[in-house]
Amino acid sequence: MSEYLRPAFAIVLPNLGGIAGGFFTRKAIPDWYEHLRKPSWRPPNYVFGPVWTYLYSSMGYASYLVWRDGGGFSGDAALPLACFGTQLALNWAWTPIFFGAKKMGLATIEIGALWGGIVATIITFHPVNRTASYLLIPYLAWVSLAGCLTYNIWRNNKDRTD
Repeated sequence: MSEYLRPAFAIVLPNLGGIAGGFFTRKAIPDWYEHLRKPSWRPPNYVFGPVWTYLYSSMGYASYLVWRDGGGFSGDAALPLACFGTQLALNWAWTPIFFGAKKMGLATIEIGALWGGIVATIITFHPVNRTASYLLIPYLAWVSLAGCLTYNIWRNNKDRTD
């Protein structure tokens, strides 16, 4: 793969999970999510798409930097990339849990695990490529907000039967 295709692939890959998650949210937002009790401080729905596109792209580029500088999957980058893959799988799993299965409590637990996975990724990325670790800080901040939002929605809608 050419030196230009590798970072492009790394940027696109995380976005694919976000696109797949859109299939769960498309119907659930008007039919279910809009009817939930949500806090006044939640971001408007139109913000989520652009924010996630930016975050998925920056985390993909960060993973490329670590892969490049850490010797690929068999070098110093092995553990950081395993952490990255784990948190990415947790990230992709949240949407079908919350919007697909409508399991708000499970989604709250899951996003806590995701938060820990992001912290582990930042910590393991740092010795390999500091810029890559810094690229994940806005992602951690957004998931922190999303975690608070998920918990708040679960807490305020526990009595729902759908």
